[in-house]
Amino acid sequence: MTVHESLTASDSHGEAAVERQSVYVYEAPVRIWHWVNAFAIFTLALTGYFIGSPLPAVPGEASANFLMGYIRFVHFAAGQVLAVFLLLRIYWAFVGNVHARQIFYVPFWKGQYWKEWWHEVKWYTFLTSKPKKYVGHNPLAQFTMFLVFTLPLVFMVVTGFALYSEGAGRDSWEYALFGWVFSIFPNSQDLHTYHHLGMWVILLFVMVHIYVAVREDIMSRQSIISSMISGERMFKDRED
Repeated sequence: MTVHESLTASDSHGEAAVERQSVYVYEAPVRIWHWVNAFAIFTLALTGYFIGSPLPAVPGEASANFLMGYIRFVHFAAGQVLAVFLLLRIYWAFVGNVHARQIFYVPFWKGQYWKEWWHEVKWYTFLTSKPKKYVGHNPLAQFTMFLVFTLPLVFMVVTGFALYSEGAGRDSWEYALFGWVFSIFPNSQDLHTYHHLGMWVILLFVMVHIYVAVREDIMSRQSIISSMISGERMFKDRED
């Protein structure tokens, strides 16, 4: 959805103003999910790193030390928070506005989508000087969010619960729901490795995501970062 679909501000004489245009894009549940998700991913990445590469030594008497146990507990708790909010986010994709479902699909059947996608590729690689403005995610952002964030996030939740079920036991609800994963990855260590690699995929996405958000705020003259706080997309220039 482009900026042409937004409302243009008017001055007291009814003339079109050259000031900012604002459109309500991200509803409160989407914004809450975004920040809870960010906190959970940071916690999971930090604790997951130490689970995969434990500290070589812990000072003090071993019987009085439970550091790795606490790290694992925090990891499991953050994983459950992530999973619950992901389910709520999927629910909101059905009941929220059109922008709430953008990260869950790519409209590959639309020729206009790919035309705009290619323009965004040129924009991000500095091959064109003029950005297009969108109310929600631009086509390249939607494509990337789906392939490099949403799908890996689902993969991490599924494999995470499958790995947890090893300790919970075959009579646990975790194994009942996610034990099938071991039919695909019979070697548990392989699953650990893929889960660990998934963490790096998401972390790389987060770094690029932050860079692009800051870049777009400055270069495309539309609010990106503040939109996930207020819900409003602000267009700082009138589009020609």
